[in-house]
Amino acid sequence: MAATPLWQVPVTYGAIGGTRATDLMTYPPRGYRPLERRVRIGHGDARWDFAWTETMSWGIQRRSGLKVELIPTPVEATAATYTPVAFDAAGEPVQAAVVGDAGETVYAPSGTPLLRPGDTARMRMGIWPFRIPARVVYVVDEPDRRGFAYGTLPGHPERGEEAFIVERTSDGSVWLVIRAFSRPTGPLIWIGAPVARLLQAIYTGRYLRALAGPLPGADTAD
Repeated sequence: MAATPLWQVPVTYGAIGGTRATDLMTYPPRGYRPLERRVRIGHGDARWDFAWTETMSWGIQRRSGLKVELIPTPVEATAATYTPVAFDAAGEPVQAAVVGDAGETVYAPSGTPLLRPGDTARMRMGIWPFRIPARVVYVVDEPDRRGFAYGTLPGHPERGEEAFIVERTSDGSVWLVIRAFSRPTGPLIWIGAPVARLLQAIYTGRYLRALAGPLPGADTAD
């Protein structure tokens, strides 16, 4: 019997979209360990455009030393996914700034194709021989907040979800927010949990630094 294509395989946890919860750090999904980090990565329109474009095209992962292999996904699969509607402080819906029609490939001003809900990828750490599969479970597409979250698939050493959101505040500062919840997949992984936590901390640090520093072609960090 042929193996099920990876884009058809369901994620390995139930709380899909849980990284959007405002009380994640206080009330994570039962049995999962939450994580939240927020760091300023620069200032101004150039930093903002660079940061959200990189984020929405797997740039954070690649800049952190991960090799990302995109899995071809039929248009109907991404068209069937749901992009939640965001609301402003007054309760009014926030119009999407980037994402087009369901299933449509959207490009940044630079011509870079942007990821979509339902996209699936395999990631590999350095010389680590195993590929880590994940799926984009939602996209944030607001005028001053853009990013995405991916959920784990079978073959990932952990179960859970991780979100990468770029925010622009009223003073022009640009921030990267990482939110996640995770747990080891099985007894053998539990034994190696301290190592897994160490690797998570290392890569979270790399993620937070990935969009900082001088901009391409610029002489200053902002």
